[in-house]
Amino acid sequence: LPSPVLEDNPELVELYWAAWKLAFKNMKKPNPGSGFVSNYLDEGFSPQIFQWDTIFMVMFARYGDRVFPGIRSLDNFYARQHANGFICREIKESNGEDCHKETESGAVNPPLFSWAEMENYRVTGDKPRLELVLPVLEKYAAWLEQARRSRGTVHGLYWNNGLGSGMDNTPRKGSGWVDMSSQMVIQYNNLSEISSVLGLEDKAADYRARAAEIGERINKWMWNEADGLYYDVDDNGKQLKWKTAACFWPMLAGITSPAQEEKLIANLKDPKSFWRLNVFPTLAADQKGYDPTGRYWRGGVWAPTNYAIIRGLSLRGHDDFAAEAVVRYLGQLSEVYRQTGTLWELYAPDRPSPGSSVLGDKTPFKARPDFVGWTGLGPIAMLIENIIGLRADAPHSRLVWHLGRTDRFGIDNFKFGYVFLY
Repeated sequence: LPSPVLEDNPELVELYWAAWKLAFKNMKKPNPGSGFVSNYLDEGFSPQIFQWDTIFMVMFARYGDRVFPGIRSLDNFYARQHANGFICREIKESNGEDCHKETESGAVNPPLFSWAEMENYRVTGDKPRLELVLPVLEKYAAWLEQARRSRGTVHGLYWNNGLGSGMDNTPRKGSGWVDMSSQMVIQYNNLSEISSVLGLEDKAADYRARAAEIGERINKWMWNEADGLYYDVDDNGKQLKWKTAACFWPMLAGITSPAQEEKLIANLKDPKSFWRLNVFPTLAADQKGYDPTGRYWRGGVWAPTNYAIIRGLSLRGHDDFAAEAVVRYLGQLSEVYRQTGTLWELYAPDRPSPGSSVLGDKTPFKARPDFVGWTGLGPIAMLIENIIGLRADAPHSRLVWHLGRTDRFGIDNFKFGYVFLY
């Protein structure tokens, strides 16, 4: 495994190794009769596999590809794809059965398989894998167009719900969701990149055009210039003004202008809303229903939404602020690790503590412990990408290093593609 060096922050190195230890503790083999085709990274709490948990686990697991190819965890979803392209977001480990009918409103998670595949390719350079998975990803995208595009509305954008979006008890409503619509842009952009890598330039151009067209509609209907945020919309295009972590997905979709980014970042830096003791709460602190203990998605600080925000900031060139936010986030994870000896499902925004459940702080249930799981994103992926500052480009045997520290820092035993750094 890669071995980080952070002279001034040994506690973050300790957190890094703790995350890997938990990740391997939660690794599983397929049950006979499940139809699963690969060993897999497990989310750490349930007898089901979950789509967006697994996708985000791939984002840190790719750095340990020499030890275990985490990307193959997605193959268990692909193996259970329906003939019409549908892939259920939650599948039973015992027998491979879907947990939801495709007609259910919460049957799909954020459609980020293509993003995970392309991000894995940047570290591994595994081009043959892209050839294998492209037909699966295309069928899935076609199903989503039929099942999640809001027809009969003025905006024609994309919808999900709390469970489907992964933000279970979010207060959001509407027929056009910022996150789902942005994720469709991300999906098509990555399908375009995959097609280009494989020399399918006509197909790549078509996917780029689809992404651009959706992006234009997002900016037309969802951007609020006065508030500096993107909001969900109803059938008639009326904005539904909930300030949540979902407001920032358009940065990762690459559809924001510098002026829009300035306003989005101003919101992220606002201590009355998103810049809390721990960042970033999934419901802003100035919103009705915000819970300083977390209450799941009513203020809880979660790894996947943090990673999406941080990656969006970096994509748009805001590396310094991304690193500042990661330092704040990992500082809180490290403090809670010092207190409890483990990593948690979610964290409280306003105190150094695991987050609370859907029922709030009145129940004994907090977050789930030993959650690596996607909480490995911060201690592993964000540490490599934002604290150390590395961006691997395996297809071109290139490593970009954003130098943002003055102590002795770096990484040993780092592999990307055919390049080994010792």
